[in-house]
Amino acid sequence: MSLRFDGRVAIVTGAGTGLGRSHALALAARGARVVIADMAGADAVAEEITAAGGEAMAARLDVTDAAAVDATVARVMESWGRIDILINNAGILRDKTFVKMSLEDFRAVVDVHLMGAATCTKAVWAIMREQQYGRILMTTSTSGVYGNFGQSNYGAAKAGQVGLMNVLHLEGAKYGIHVNALAPTAATRMTQDLFDAEALAALKPEYATPAALFLVSEDAPSRTVILAGAGTYARLAIVESEGVFLPEGERTPEAVAAAFDRIADMAAPTEFGSGPEHVERILSRAGAARRAAQ
Repeated sequence: MSLRFDGRVAIVTGAGTGLGRSHALALAARGARVVIADMAGADAVAEEITAAGGEAMAARLDVTDAAAVDATVARVMESWGRIDILINNAGILRDKTFVKMSLEDFRAVVDVHLMGAATCTKAVWAIMREQQYGRILMTTSTSGVYGNFGQSNYGAAKAGQVGLMNVLHLEGAKYGIHVNALAPTAATRMTQDLFDAEALAALKPEYATPAALFLVSEDAPSRTVILAGAGTYARLAIVESEGVFLPEGERTPEAVAAAFDRIADMAAPTEFGSGPEHVERILSRAGAARRAAQ
């Protein structure tokens, strides 16, 4: 089955180069009308799409400027009447170790990656609710879910996008809005100094785009993170161990230390669909222990 986006309207931020450009070109090639949103390069990508017979709109956009984002969304609605897909891809880097990093550089990265994603999502959320359809893609990173030296600002922002995805998945479900995340490893202007030539050749942005398009397709799952790079695609999950229940009289730091190997044992992990499911689990265990003691 071929994935098509005929009749769909997509906004891709950071689409002037790299991953965003790759996503935008692929969406357009499969029938979507695409808004190329970036601080630079948007016109060239839009022209590339129209030259190939597609429909595109360029928008010079700072994703941290809520008024500019709202104006762009209004322009899209006036021209095309709907917004079906938002890919939050815009990003910057300000890499330094935490001890050397200024709070200004920390804030700048969080503002673009996390607040930018929230700002753009907020601007289309009511539209998607009203039309009972929406596909939103966050762009997270292994720097956020696993960590990467010198990227405390970037890692915090990217982990925050996963948290945002988790909550918006729950809030959007009854309105037909699916929210997912892509964790790409790709050669872009942000990563070109991090890899050698051989690695850069293996990490073409085009190799991450198939996962992005799947995650914004009509039959996409929701609350799903796919890692994509160099031809490998994997699902990332947040899980917890079975854990250990300690009776009330044994809830001490020493008891936790003594039980830590069992607490940390991931032989039988559990993945929950929401925070309340975890709360239900621990309260159920506490209630069972209380009834057994009676």
